[in-house]
Amino acid sequence: MNWIVLFVAGLFEVAWAVGLKYTEGFTRLWPSVGTAVAFLVSLGLLSWAMRDLPVGTAYAVWVGIGAVGTAVIGMTLLGEPASLVRVLSLGLIVAGIVGLKLSSPA
Repeated sequence: MNWIVLFVAGLFEVAWAVGLKYTEGFTRLWPSVGTAVAFLVSLGLLSWAMRDLPVGTAYAVWVGIGAVGTAVIGMTLLGEPASLVRVLSLGLIVAGIVGLKLSSPA
């Protein structure tokens, strides 16, 4: 269950990271509110998952999900470049996440 909670926390991290683009420096109310809510939910779920998962593993997986998810959204929806090196690099991050999951005692 903690891994599912951690995955959802990572999805909310993607939401607030992408949301930052639309806050325009926190000058737009509703994008700012949505970003702040996503941030708080993400941290709350991360905290919950860390009750039983090792802190280093949980944090690294959370950051990895956020980084990969944000980069994929940037490439697919926001017109950011999707070079071969960039995609392969994201694949390495995913491999790291999988490795952490497989090696975790929890």
